[in-house]
Amino acid sequence: MRNRFGTAAAIALMTTVGAVLLSACGPDTSGSGATAAPTGAAPGSAAPGTSAPGAPSRPGTPSQSGSPAPGGKEVNGTSAANHLTISTGTQTVAINGATVDFGTAVRDLAWSPDGKRAAFVNGNGDLVTANPDGTGKVTLAKNPGGETWSHPTWLHATREPGDTSGTEGLERFNTIVFASAKGGVLKLERVPTKTPGATPEELTPHSSEGGDDNLPQPPQTGNTWANAGGHRGGIAYANTPANEVYIYDDYIRPAARELAKGSQPALSPDGEHLVFVRSVNGHDHLFTRSTAWDQKTEKDLTPSAATDFTEPAWSPDGKTIAARTPDGISTLPADGSAAPTQVSTIKGLPAYRP
Repeated sequence: MRNRFGTAAAIALMTTVGAVLLSACGPDTSGSGATAAPTGAAPGSAAPGTSAPGAPSRPGTPSQSGSPAPGGKEVNGTSAANHLTISTGTQTVAINGATVDFGTAVRDLAWSPDGKRAAFVNGNGDLVTANPDGTGKVTLAKNPGGETWSHPTWLHATREPGDTSGTEGLERFNTIVFASAKGGVLKLERVPTKTPGATPEELTPHSSEGGDDNLPQPPQTGNTWANAGGHRGGIAYANTPANEVYIYDDYIRPAARELAKGSQPALSPDGEHLVFVRSVNGHDHLFTRSTAWDQKTEKDLTPSAATDFTEPAWSPDGKTIAARTPDGISTLPADGSAAPTQVSTIKGLPAYRP
């Protein structure tokens, strides 16, 4: 059924990358919840030391500190100015140049569109939200057991200009989408953000409303690594068996389409560009392209990569991309005008807080 509140619009997607605003509602890093020295570890989605479905394998087990910089000093690299945060699969999250103890394992942390809440998978495998200082935890969904949940993302939509139908229809976009793996089957699920303890429902992408036309339908399983973007309730996600990135638009009608070969997609804040990972000559490179139907040109942002760049995230202004490397976190201009620069030795999942 068509939504009451939308008019026909091009697909635009938002990124749920997070960022930190210390002067606004950022965590108090001088309080008991923060420590001066960061910790780093491989960010497991189900258990420390394991990889999220769709993520590159990570050798070794998680450590309690990031790789030291030359001279043995760790580099945090997060600040109120750059909005970067890093979750490591441990209890601590790097924020504002310090670390905040959330009191539970924090895996695959993502930020709400307003930056006031964090969503993550906790040590029990449940989907949880919390304040930026780790307080106010709410269990949105309890893992029933036998499933691995990973990479939550905050779906979001705003009313089109001139639409006076009210906000009822928009409420369905107050949703978190995440990946679930059970018995080797990958799929996307979603839960409302305002109903703690809800039972997740499966997200079933189709090529068009109802999936009953003659177009080829996208895979219903093998889907993982969802990332919401834009302001019209859309997400990008990866299909692991096909090594394909899809975009799912649910603003006017449910519709999914293939976009590129690769994995681990992330959408720019305006929803108009996509960054994703693709293997080239033995290393994982970062590629970007437009999300427009008629623009298919791709750009390799890391053509000279001598290491792997994975798990990308966009800055709130859309000008910078952060990515994980075996040595920590690097950033680079989103237009590819400069080579990546390492900003942190903490090994974890980068995210930007709005």
